[in-house]
Amino acid sequence: MRLRILALSLLAAACAHQATQPAPQSGHGAINLSIVPNPIVAQHVTSQTGNTYEFPFDIVVRETGGHPLRINGITMTVYAFGIPVNVDKYDAAEIAAMGYPTDVPANGELRYHLHPRRAVTDDRLFTNVSASVRIEATDDTSAPTSASTSVSVTR
Repeated sequence: MRLRILALSLLAAACAHQATQPAPQSGHGAINLSIVPNPIVAQHVTSQTGNTYEFPFDIVVRETGGHPLRINGITMTVYAFGIPVNVDKYDAAEIAAMGYPTDVPANGELRYHLHPRRAVTDDRLFTNVSASVRIEATDDTSAPTSASTSVSVTR
């Protein structure tokens, strides 16, 4: 039974590292998505509890289909040993409230700099941590498009 759970965890971790960049449809907007840096390097933040880390990274969104896009949402999922341990979702209003644009010009690029802070209660979690990022958007013809990518996390 333990071997089966380990195998499923490893399979989930392997699947979490696959990036999906859909092929552009003719006449529609498309997204190319990347995370910089990859891997994300956790930075220890001095605190009373001593277990707070900051995870600085940029989400780079490029429009590759020749049509302007409106970003509708971002979903970030953190995995430890292939098991989801945290999900953050931001809709267009929340993205704008953080001071970031939600419109990507045709063949243009947006860069969202994020630096979430999280408590890491057990340093062993850093041995197998990854994250996936998914962007949902709509182009100027109201056609939906999305892209996903994965990133590893290290200390």
